Parts: sequence; structure tokens; C-alpha cells
Amino acid sequence: MDLTFDPQELAFRDELRAWLADNPAGEPPPGEDANFQWRRDFQRRLAEDGWAAVHWPREYGGRGATLTQSAIVFEELGRAGAPLPANVLGVLLAGPTIMSWGTEEQKDRYLTPIVTADEIWCQGFSEPEAGSDLAALKMRAVKRGGEWIVTGQKVWTSFAQYSKWCMLVARTDFDAAKHRGLTYFLLDMEQDAVQVRPLRQMTGGAEFNELFLDRARIPDANVVGGAGNGWKVALTTLMNERAGLAFFLQVRLRELLDELLAAAAERGMLEDPMIADRFGELHMKTDVLRLTALRGLTAIEKYGQPGPEGSLTKWMWSETNQQLTQFAADVLGPDALRAGSRWSYELLRARGNSIEGGTTEVLKNIVAERVLGLPKSR
Repeated sequence: MDLTFDPQELAFRDELRAWLADNPAGEPPPGEDANFQWRRDFQRRLAEDGWAAVHWPREYGGRGATLTQSAIVFEELGRAGAPLPANVLGVLLAGPTIMSWGTEEQKDRYLTPIVTADEIWCQGFSEPEAGSDLAALKMRAVKRGGEWIVTGQKVWTSFAQYSKWCMLVARTDFDAAKHRGLTYFLLDMEQDAVQVRPLRQMTGGAEFNELFLDRARIPDANVVGGAGNGWKVALTTLMNERAGLAFFLQVRLRELLDELLAAAAERGMLEDPMIADRFGELHMKTDVLRLTALRGLTAIEKYGQPGPEGSLTKWMWSETNQQLTQFAADVLGPDALRAGSRWSYELLRARGNSIEGGTTEVLKNIVAERVLGLPKSR
């Protein structure tokens, strides 16, 4: 594929760079609630000029951008030090899923508040006994008249404490095969039957949550894709999840690597051939990640939807980011372990990379079976 930008793409990039220069995000404030509000305010500024969801059609608040232009947006946000949209799960996951499977009424109701960050979304997929096997979930939804009564638990629900809506998958047919008895719901989080309990991480933050539903009510109008079709709808969400963030993550990885390289140079450590070789290896892996993300664009353009290659970029980023943050501890010594420091946070937070968004073990199976064509593992 051609990895250079054409004149239209260069003009698009320059327009975005100019906008970011005129609208700096500023420094993130301390504290989780203040930080989230900062991201939310910045997304609203992006939305005013059509930058919050450029890959969406214009009638829904986007720019009808090409895949390459969407990749440019993620790269430029990363380079400018700007945050991802606060409603990133809505922009990348809920919105495209509703566009693909939702009714016209659902599109009219939910899409605009996603772009403007007026209604934040979370994703209710993982459960304590079904984290890596979505089809094994046990949350029950029983139909009563024109609504569904839902009971059960979800876990690792990012941003649930700020969310108005949840993309929820629950079991509605208890006799069908496990992949066929699921239904995809849009759950209103603002009801007494929904409880959110933060999960405090070793970083000190609580970006994940447990979600408890005790006879929560969902109207039948909030079913997406039809009852019993939840597995297919959920796959649309998951494929968009792994395809959408690769470009932002690879830019952020590059920035961390450059920052560590500068710190090593200040300490005169680049004369050590072992240190220099390690930097060279991480540089190569970071560049391969970028090129693999671009290759994923080719697959989408060819087949019309994200493919299993998205699993490969997520796996590559997880491992490389963990290797980089561990290397930072070797380069910086005790400074990288000081409580409250930038690198101590990065080191601790990176441990979760190989779990979130699909465990590395599951991603390896997907790549082996669907990319390399190897036999299924037992």
C-alpha cells in the first residue's frame, strides 16, 4: 500500500493541526473527576467544528472522513498532547454499532448526544466468570410485556461512574446455544436498579467499575439488532474497538519512547551499547505497530469492516508498552518508582494492558486462527 498522504489528506491534516494550535487542550487537571470533565469539555470543542467523530456521516455530526483521514485525527491528537474524547466508547463503539444495527428512531435519539458528550456511554460486556468468553455470560434478561427485566453483574466497566447509557449484552434465551441466546440492549444507567462500584487500581485511580443490576428495566425499543441476535451485534462493537485506537496508541507510545530517550541522553547512557540496542529494538517495534495499523486500514477498505488484524495491533501495543515502561525503570532507576511520578504511573498502569480490551492470550488465538489460518486450539 502507499504510505504517503495525497494532497487532500495533507490539506485535511494541516487544517486539523491549525485547529489544534488555535484550541490547545492545556494541561490535564489533577483528580479523576476534574480530568474527565476536562476531556468532556475538550470533546465539546471538537464537536463544534466537526472533529469529535470525523468518521461519522455529516448528518450525524461527523465529516464523512475516509479511513486514512480518521487515522490522521488520532495521530494529530496524540502529537498535540490532546486527550481522546471523553465519550470515546460512544464515538468508537456505540455510535458505529447503532448506525449498523439500530432503527431510525434509535439513530435519531442516541447519535447526536454521543458526539457532543452530553450523554456518556460505557460497555457492559465482561462478567466475573466470562471476561474473555463473551458468549459464556450469565446476566439474565426476561421479557415482561413491553420491557425486559435484567439481573446480574458486569465488571471492568470503564467510565460507568460518568455514564448515562450502557451497551449491554445479556442472555435472553436460556435453552439456545450460548452464542445464539444473547441480546444487545441500550441500558439507561440512571435508575435505582443499577449500582456502580468503583474498582481501585494499584495506580490509585478507579477508571474501571463493577456494575450490579437488580431487576433493571429496559424497554423493548432499546433492543439493538433484534432479540437473540446479540452475538453478531456485539462483534461489530468489538471489531470497532480494536481497530479504532491503534493510531492514537502508537503515537502515544512514540512520545513515551522519545521522552525516555531524551532522559537517557541527559544521563550519558546512550554510549552503552546494550542501552542503545534496547532503544533500537523499541523504536523498531513502535514503527512496526504504526505500519501494521495502516495495513489494517487496507483490510477495512477491502472488506468493508474491521477484521481480526485489529487484534494484532492491540496485542503488539500491549507488549511493547509494557516493555518500554519496564525499560524506563532500568534507565531511570529509583526516579521511575517514586510515588506520584509520571513513570511510576506508566509502569503500574501498563500491567493492565495485556488484560483490557481482550487478553493477550485470546488475541493470540484470534491472530493464529483468523489471520494465520492455523488450527483452532483445544
